[in-house]
Amino acid sequence: MAQRKQSKGTCAYCGKEMAKGGMTKHLTTCTQRQEAMTAAQTNTKARAKKTETSETLYHLRVQDAYRKDYWLDLEMRGSKTLKDLDNYLRAIWLECCGHMSQFSLGGAFANEVGMRRKIGDVFQAGGELTHIYDFGTSSETLVKLVETREGIPTTSRAIALMARNNMPEEQCIECGKPATHLCIECMYEDETWGVLCDEHAETHPHDSYGEPIPLINSPRLGMCGYEGPAEPPY
Repeated sequence: MAQRKQSKGTCAYCGKEMAKGGMTKHLTTCTQRQEAMTAAQTNTKARAKKTETSETLYHLRVQDAYRKDYWLDLEMRGSKTLKDLDNYLRAIWLECCGHMSQFSLGGAFANEVGMRRKIGDVFQAGGELTHIYDFGTSSETLVKLVETREGIPTTSRAIALMARNNMPEEQCIECGKPATHLCIECMYEDETWGVLCDEHAETHPHDSYGEPIPLINSPRLGMCGYEGPAEPPY
């Protein structure tokens, strides 16, 4: 059996593209990331009134629980809360209709963790969180601690995006060419992942659910009323 091709992603600091499995190691040695860390430290020392203080920063690997080609590498301040992470995941991946969400330890709906909990407290002993968005048409996301560092954050925001998966490659169900659209009718009525190229997005029958929607880099694609991520920065 042919081995499945590993998902690739792009480093937000240097723009280098690499396989998902190698991104963690790359981020520890990326020259541009090291420069960003040094600049944050230097700029804080240079200011007469310090606006940033050193703290524990958490490298989190976030991925969809079922479609693991969708993943993020984030650096988050330990002083920030799960609500900050929830807001970030909604913006970059999930938000459609203001659904409820929750975090839990030990699997989905196992042991709920309050949104006010600080990241530094939640990941004090490692572990993996599950995030659920929308308790009807649910999106399930896994959040795992990779490593920590002490230092000045490279951004004034709660979370810095360090790397993100590239758009998964899809092949048109009609002709095998690169797909650009998804037929919602195929997905709901035929239970088929009906991805289509530009040409067949025009000619493929889809009478009941409107026109095919453009493929977007989110595991929420095709679910509920999701239309795509917010504009960065998140």
